[in-house]
Amino acid sequence: MRLSTAFIILMFGMGCGKSYKRIEIKPSETDKRIIKGDGPHLVMYDMNIKQGKLMVYLDGTGGIAAEGPEDYFNTVVGQGYRLISLSYLNEPSVAEICNGATLAADSTCAEEFHRKRIFGEGNFNIITDGPQDGIVTRLVHLLRYLEVHDSAGNWGYYLKDKDTVLRWKEIAFSGQSQGGGMAEYIGKHKSVYKIISFSGGWDWAVDGGIASWYTRGVNATGVDSWYGTYNTKELGWEVLQKEYRALGIPEGHIYGFNKEVNGDNTAHTDGILNSAYKEKWVEMLGRGN
Repeated sequence: MRLSTAFIILMFGMGCGKSYKRIEIKPSETDKRIIKGDGPHLVMYDMNIKQGKLMVYLDGTGGIAAEGPEDYFNTVVGQGYRLISLSYLNEPSVAEICNGATLAADSTCAEEFHRKRIFGEGNFNIITDGPQDGIVTRLVHLLRYLEVHDSAGNWGYYLKDKDTVLRWKEIAFSGQSQGGGMAEYIGKHKSVYKIISFSGGWDWAVDGGIASWYTRGVNATGVDSWYGTYNTKELGWEVLQKEYRALGIPEGHIYGFNKEVNGDNTAHTDGILNSAYKEKWVEMLGRGN
């Protein structure tokens, strides 16, 4: 089958003689309804190993999916996962919208925001995301597209019920900042393989505390499958630590990174960008296959 111009396959060396398959696909190529947020998804996997779990990565506010943290992506694939860095509407962020007068008028603002951006549900009209823009919808359409255009990859494995529902237990989610918060909300409501949040969250309550959804009910994903990181030099790290504990993440799965911030990174992004933390990434990831 001829590949469209939006479907790009590259091969690149990964050291030790390894090569991974790398694919970039525009969301509009998978669903013609998509207009906004059409920067390409990035797909990476090792064709020469047993198929493993799927790791979906969600970047932070303003992030570009195909230009995400390369060293982390390589580590994910090296641990036996398939990787999708998903292109989604990451602007504006929850923290930008759900504060001040908006939060005072709607104490459930952060939760409604997440439901709309992730599942395309609810009547939260402050953001203009359409049903086609939901993270889950975009992921389903991407997997269906890959099933046809990269059939050797067996992407239908991650779908069930006539290719419309995700096999949640075969999928892990990780993310940076806003993306980490999105991963947390997914783990709260769906039983997935693993959740890894890099400095993710920042959802507030009217009284200045953390949003109520962090502590409401029981997590769908068992707490032993959750991991959270923060940098001890970033502003508000204490809030992140509080959020992780509120989610029930075990103390041994909460990582306070404290190495010297590398290069042009900020303390907020260093945990996902600095390969000095690779050993910790591997601890959190475990084996994907």
